[in-house]
Amino acid sequence: MRIMDGHCDALTKLYHNPKLDFDKVELELDVSFPRLSKAGVKVQCFAVYLSESIANPSFDHILQMIDIFHRKVASHPGMTFIRNAADFQAAESSGQIGAILTLEGVDALAGNMVHLRSLYYLGVRLIGLSWNYANWAVDGVMEPRKGGFTLKGKRMLKELETMGIIVDVSHLSEKGFWELFELYGKPIVATHSNCARLCPHPRNLSDEQLTAIIKRQGQIGLTFVPYFVEAARTPVRISDLLKHIDHICALGGEEHLGFGSDFDGIAQWIEGLRHSGDYQNIIEALCQNYRESQVERFLYGNWRKFMLTNLPR
Repeated sequence: MRIMDGHCDALTKLYHNPKLDFDKVELELDVSFPRLSKAGVKVQCFAVYLSESIANPSFDHILQMIDIFHRKVASHPGMTFIRNAADFQAAESSGQIGAILTLEGVDALAGNMVHLRSLYYLGVRLIGLSWNYANWAVDGVMEPRKGGFTLKGKRMLKELETMGIIVDVSHLSEKGFWELFELYGKPIVATHSNCARLCPHPRNLSDEQLTAIIKRQGQIGLTFVPYFVEAARTPVRISDLLKHIDHICALGGEEHLGFGSDFDGIAQWIEGLRHSGDYQNIIEALCQNYRESQVERFLYGNWRKFMLTNLPR
């Protein structure tokens, strides 16, 4: 079966360790071309994330990671860079793996709309507005004051809507989440978040938030971070993740959920989901619990429909 994964942090690892090779199976790299190929991943989103280990992150750091994306990922003969709906379909036709470039946290843009537009020109098609804490635009979910958008942040949303860049609410504060729904009229994604009702981690989404995304024709990418799946015990198993699928389906989201593993952004793993090559294990579990048509939608079809509808023409 085909797979699309809505979030990984492989670019961050490739940035911090230039010796890592995307074309080889590397112990330190969860997402690599051989592992994606083995699993049947047909589209992978690659996030530009400036980790806290980078002192004074700047737009230049973003450009360096985009350079790594083009040199080490998009240039691979088995990969296709997806910037629009036609590119998505071309990747399917060619049999290559599609790569979508995303940004996680707008901190390093420093409120400069020229920087924001430049990212669009460079092919960024999805932007997570915050990481866990506050930036110039909006508060993250772990910011103690629990604020929403600044004036500059609200202006940024208008730019994003005009350009057609998809907005990602994973890591966004709850107040920011609801302000976003008032200020931004297009469908919204949560690329790597789970259900707070089942696992009350601050990074997970309430039933009200999940329902709002579903009603807006958005997409929810369930993440493989163990402590976003099950808080009460370890090890966390794939069966625990399936409970989140059931819950979103019960909220009416069967056609609005997929996966956003967060591989390479985590140091703990669900049992049997250690890297992207392990997707076969979740396919087997899905096939034992859902109809084939549902499994296809969860793994690929829902993401495909969302992207073909919301990527630029």
